[in-house]
Amino acid sequence: MLIKRRSFLKSAAAAPIALTAPSVMRAARAADPIKMGVLLDQSGGIEMLGSPMLEATKLAVKEINSSGGLLDRQVEIIAYDPQTTIQFYTQFATQAAAGDRVDVVHGAITSASREAIRPVLNRFQTLYFYNTFYEGGVCDSNSFCTGSTPAQTVEKLIPYAMKKWGSKVYVLAADYNYGQITSEWVKKYVGDNGGEVQEVEFFPLDVTNFGPTIKKIEAAKPDFVVSALVGAAHISFYKQYAAAGLKAKIPLASTVFSAGGEQTLLGADETEGMLVSFSYFEEIDTPRNTKFLKGLRASSSTPIHYVAEVTARSYEGVHLWAQGVRKAKSLDRLAVIDALRSPVSFDGPSGTTTIDAQTNHLIQNIYIAEIKNRKIEIVESFTAQPPSDTRLVCDLVQNPDQQTFYFENGLTAAGIK
Repeated sequence: MLIKRRSFLKSAAAAPIALTAPSVMRAARAADPIKMGVLLDQSGGIEMLGSPMLEATKLAVKEINSSGGLLDRQVEIIAYDPQTTIQFYTQFATQAAAGDRVDVVHGAITSASREAIRPVLNRFQTLYFYNTFYEGGVCDSNSFCTGSTPAQTVEKLIPYAMKKWGSKVYVLAADYNYGQITSEWVKKYVGDNGGEVQEVEFFPLDVTNFGPTIKKIEAAKPDFVVSALVGAAHISFYKQYAAAGLKAKIPLASTVFSAGGEQTLLGADETEGMLVSFSYFEEIDTPRNTKFLKGLRASSSTPIHYVAEVTARSYEGVHLWAQGVRKAKSLDRLAVIDALRSPVSFDGPSGTTTIDAQTNHLIQNIYIAEIKNRKIEIVESFTAQPPSDTRLVCDLVQNPDQQTFYFENGLTAAGIK
């Protein structure tokens, strides 16, 4: 079931009936399917990420159901398409928690969409999984952030790139939470390794003309450029950069490129030699990953050209949640949270992932890769890396009642601001 704006309006009038006590209503439905709300963009601009994430979520649920389900019940997905619109995210989160009374929500892609729905799900006491890499700093006992953070990826990528290319760095970033905060982490890691950030430029998500910036980069003559550009519009930067002849002169590293398989959509000359870092790449050579890729492509309703971290982590996030339910032997939200933080682990396509009880983030493997002939080649790997950036500001063991996004505090604690 994929719910869009029109169907939401038809059912909105019925939602207030469930606003008072959704947890009580859930308790009376022991024989019904377990409901999982999934809020992922299937249109509107970042569906290149959202569509494969939804397919991976479906695969995980299919595997769980085929092995007997959870607590002798099947898991039912209720999928909503927020259409890359924050207002729809807020409305659908309300519908999922209060109207459809789901037991858990997996969803959101951008940090803005996460921060739109997280307070809503807290209000209605609905467990939440955010399965996307992001800038770090969420400290919320009700939320589990399974994607990689800058201390796990950027901290590895920057010194590797500096050793390969040099110490002068030019930074381009999307103009919202992820780009703004990630650029600060880039500046920190460049400085920690004896380098210099010449300039940081921010771009709204709909910008497609990078001509003036490319001229500025050419004049600045950095040793390399770090890109934290996001979304379909920003892909035009890589085309224009190569067309201007700079790709062969000034190499690129990125904190986000390949998250949507962009290297398969661009020409080899536009991506050759780019460095990237994530907790998962399709090219990981393990039996678990091979099985996952085969199952995903066989079950997907649409072709998936490349499987990146957000897709694999959507699959792993569902299985981590299922492990928590099994361990709790209950769907009670607090019991599942305690079980997840006990902690639980899952051996999936990216390797072993384990819930970090201090932060509700993951301890996970990290990989650095180089793009060669439009393909990913893993050049270095790091085992069981903790979310050390978020640990600077978050301790849910000592203070389990936190529900805060510590973006400024995290930068201050790290000595960045």
